[in-house]
Amino acid sequence: PSPQKSLRHPSLSTGFEPDHSAACPIPKQDHLSNPPVPMRNPASEPNPGSESSNGGSASELRVFVRKKRGRKTIETQETKYEAEPLDQKLRGPPEIEEFGYKQVNGSFQSSEPPPNWEKVLEGIRKMRSTEDAPVDTMGCEKAGNSLPPKERRFAVLVSSLLSSQTKDNVTHGAIQRLLQNGLLAADTIDKADEATIKGLIYPVGFYTRKAANMKKIANICLMKYDGDIPSSLEELLLLPGIGPKMAHLVMNVGWNNVQGICVDTHVHRICNRLGWVSKSCTKQRGMLGELICEGLQLKKTSTPEETREALQLWLPKEEWVPINPLLVGFGQTVCTPLRPNCGMCSVSDFCPSAFREISRSPSKSKRSSLSKKL
Repeated sequence: PSPQKSLRHPSLSTGFEPDHSAACPIPKQDHLSNPPVPMRNPASEPNPGSESSNGGSASELRVFVRKKRGRKTIETQETKYEAEPLDQKLRGPPEIEEFGYKQVNGSFQSSEPPPNWEKVLEGIRKMRSTEDAPVDTMGCEKAGNSLPPKERRFAVLVSSLLSSQTKDNVTHGAIQRLLQNGLLAADTIDKADEATIKGLIYPVGFYTRKAANMKKIANICLMKYDGDIPSSLEELLLLPGIGPKMAHLVMNVGWNNVQGICVDTHVHRICNRLGWVSKSCTKQRGMLGELICEGLQLKKTSTPEETREALQLWLPKEEWVPINPLLVGFGQTVCTPLRPNCGMCSVSDFCPSAFREISRSPSKSKRSSLSKKL
């Protein structure tokens, strides 16, 4: 009697019927009274201004969220592709190689000349004799042909400096403008304003940096060599912006002193395509320490300097000077960087790379890589 009265006391009333079982009435009745509350709250919290009183508006909100997520994913992928650093590296790496001479310690295949190299060289000479290339009239060695020896050496040095990452016709045009304005000697360049030099050599690659290096080189040549250029390879390599490719060319042309092959990107590319240069990346030895050929992996040389060292191991020294203009012109006309003309090459039968490089436009490559990423 008294316990029943206490259960029905008004202070304990929750608004529910009093004739249910007395065992845990509040949790049970609370669970039955508000079943949809946990399901509606998460959907309504992200967008408090939306209507959540019916199922239709809640489903519309979920569709909107899915579209937003999909759009964000696509935008992120496109931005990442456009900013891809590899694409920039393939288009124009700063070739001012030329900032320090590093001795290459590569392990090269052998000093034995490749088979049929003389036939290949003779075939390239015949092809070159039928068609002029830009290097034949506008190469660095042609700079200042009409000048006295001292002035011509300096002109060849400046032309070599400007040639990095620049086509021969652009370099030739810059040299002609400098010559017409009397700015192809150490004393006049030293006195000239850097902005004037920059305007005359434009649009060679890295023209701002090269204009500054021209001023520095002119000052060094005046202070140390009486306006002439250094007469040793080591001293040339100390000049700002001058690397091994340029130094060897200047020594060959300016001083008639052959100390190495001038290897640029054309010579480097063609020698690797012909299989004339390679280096070993692994060496295995037998139980008694003898060198075995099994497992010996050969790969292409990766830099012009590695190509120079590998080429000098077997190429006769009398070919060291003519090999540069010969292969440079061949690379400008036939064995081009992209889509080489293997069909018109008379030595393709001796070339292991002939017809193996598929012609493909850069725009198509970009589109295909973008579609893969998306």
